[in-house]
Amino acid sequence: MQFELTDQTREAVAAWIGSRRLGERDYLFPSRVHALPHLSTRRYSRVVERWVSSIGLDTKRYGTHSMRRTKAAHIYKKTGNLRAVQLLLGHKKLESTVQYLGIEVDDALAIS
Repeated sequence: MQFELTDQTREAVAAWIGSRRLGERDYLFPSRVHALPHLSTRRYSRVVERWVSSIGLDTKRYGTHSMRRTKAAHIYKKTGNLRAVQLLLGHKKLESTVQYLGIEVDDALAIS
């Protein structure tokens, strides 16, 4: 799945890749467990939870899924392009995207 990176994020990722000497076949975030090649979704969730907590936000309100939904909602609000949001989220059906965003089907189809 493709996603947008800010210039600051791109620079940070490039620095990380350089410091870890990662090749194109390496995972960006390898697992600390030798049997697993990459960071698990559960471990990633825990990392995000720790970040959210460290800046004083409620971990029940902010997490990996809410960030995904928020980004999609911002893109939809800014562009009105439901199809683009559908592709970004990897949804097969436009109706799934409409439901995910919590918007009215008639409004979404009129805008699209």
